[in-house]
Amino acid sequence: MTVCDREALLCERDLGGGLRVEVYNSPEEASRAVAGDFLGRALDGRLVAGFATGGTPERFYDELGRRAAAEGACLREVVGFNLDEYLGLAADDVMSYSHYMHSKLYQHVAMAQIHLMDGLTANPEEECARYERAIAEAGGIDWQLLGIGGNGHLGFNEPGSPRDSRTRVVALAERTRSDAAPAFGGLDKVPTQAMSMGLGTILEGRQLVMMAWGKGKAGIVERALTGPVSEEVPASFLQEHGAARVILDRESGAWLL
Repeated sequence: MTVCDREALLCERDLGGGLRVEVYNSPEEASRAVAGDFLGRALDGRLVAGFATGGTPERFYDELGRRAAAEGACLREVVGFNLDEYLGLAADDVMSYSHYMHSKLYQHVAMAQIHLMDGLTANPEEECARYERAIAEAGGIDWQLLGIGGNGHLGFNEPGSPRDSRTRVVALAERTRSDAAPAFGGLDKVPTQAMSMGLGTILEGRQLVMMAWGKGKAGIVERALTGPVSEEVPASFLQEHGAARVILDRESGAWLL
């Protein structure tokens, strides 16, 4: 972490069990800190990374792209895996997570290998099994980026997802679909199913980094990190991981300040 990053850090707490929380002044400053740490890991040699999508990590990807262009930051030893994908969307559909990752990161930096789920697969169960095998063959995830849903979901692992679940087809909760509706142009246009790494798959990652911004996430983040560990709040399993880092801004981390 650079001196600049340290100056932006408002609070750092060890919640025990290898769970560390960092609160930054803004999402931009927090994202710069995470990008700097990620690039440091990437320069150390081969890195298998899991990438989240959505609004939360956009600044992180912007920073990686900026530093790749301005500083020649290299990701040629990074193997990337998308965390999830909507069922029924083609890879070039602007709402697919394949398109998201290509537009936000993959088209801007050279990487060793990129793994995506096929949203138009004729056999979703086999596609999920293939993806799970690919993760295992890569040696597992070294560094997994995560967001948290308003209901505590990780990836598309909705409340009630088994802790030992693997990459699979999931039904999307109404809250998850409602949250996505504005981006899709209406609830009726939001897919009802997706493919997602399972909680078991995610929790096997050697380091987990979860980011959350804004006052709307403060309550669920506090519940996930300090409340009971339960399948009803999938993100609560970070408490048991042993090497989880949670990155917040001033609003989402207000309960710690």
